Amino acid sequence: MTANPKFKARLRERFKGPPPLENGARLSAAEFLRRYGAMPDVRKAELIEGIVLMPSPVRVTQHGEPDNFIQGWLFMYTASTPGLIAASNSTVKLDVDNVPQPDALMFFELDADGRERLDREGYLVSAPELVVEIAASSVSIDMHEKLRLYRRHGVREYLVWLAEEERIVWFHFAEGETAELPADARGRVASRVFPGLVLDVRAALARHPKGVLATLQSAMKSRAYREFSQRLAAPKPTAKRQKR
Repeated sequence: MTANPKFKARLRERFKGPPPLENGARLSAAEFLRRYGAMPDVRKAELIEGIVLMPSPVRVTQHGEPDNFIQGWLFMYTASTPGLIAASNSTVKLDVDNVPQPDALMFFELDADGRERLDREGYLVSAPELVVEIAASSVSIDMHEKLRLYRRHGVREYLVWLAEEERIVWFHFAEGETAELPADARGRVASRVFPGLVLDVRAALARHPKGVLATLQSAMKSRAYREFSQRLAAPKPTAKRQKR
């Protein structure tokens, strides 16, 4: 017995296009992006060391509110700092096995050769200088596999907000080594890459946005920040877009 032609046509229509992403599936970066692009209802998926990760629904207290603090903090910094781009939940093409989607990132608009860091599709195709992840605790993938991944690919600083532990850790990567940036006596941590980017950790963990923003505004009045901002504002050669 053969299937009804109309039934076969309906099956072909139903399964047209790439298969859906599945948590735990092993894919290449190209196949991951092909399937992800065909699933507009999926808001976040990542490929880490060749494995698809699709996170569970998120809570306001453990993710949404900390994420909002970080986005506002980076927005204020980049709003006054030329030559920088900050973004939230953006896919990054690192290599054939890794396509993470950090909660937040910040990077120089142009690379050392004066080329734009985004490809023609709008994806970042090199490691951002700063990556931020909101994680439940220190046992999460963000503190292990992702930390090693970001360090290996040249991310210079990595901030992780550990919501369940009420702790924020900020790492600096240099020459393959990992160092946690120390807080001063007032609980403030300063970037070594971006002058003036200072986080009042105590205010952030207390969910005190005015304290976070006031600390940042004060730090951005420093001489180091002014000189950094002036260097970024200096004229540069015409940017060339990445081809890949």
